[in-house]
Amino acid sequence: MPASARTIAHLKVAAQAARDKLATDLVALDVTDPFALAEVFLILSAKNERQAVAIADAIEDALQEEKLKPRFREGKQTGRWILLDFGDLVVHVMHEQEREFYSLERLWRDCPVVPTD
Repeated sequence: MPASARTIAHLKVAAQAARDKLATDLVALDVTDPFALAEVFLILSAKNERQAVAIADAIEDALQEEKLKPRFREGKQTGRWILLDFGDLVVHVMHEQEREFYSLERLWRDCPVVPTD
């Protein structure tokens, strides 16, 4: 079963907030089938730690306006890989080096890509 319309709507809000803070290489993957705990992963890059924190803050603020709060937040102290768990939407804000090293898209390559705009 593909991601719900509600999750897709939240994804688009998060993606726009990330773009507004100059996030790069946005990729959204529908992980509904292989991962029972979420529907969509949004993976994006930041050039440095300060930008990563700013992007994460912007995403949280934008989704807060949609009455959605993160269930879990990790990595904001270092700004290298910030994970924001909003339930059905999980956002990975990654420093470019971490993104290249961990290559999440490769790990989840069997999952369909979801448009972010």
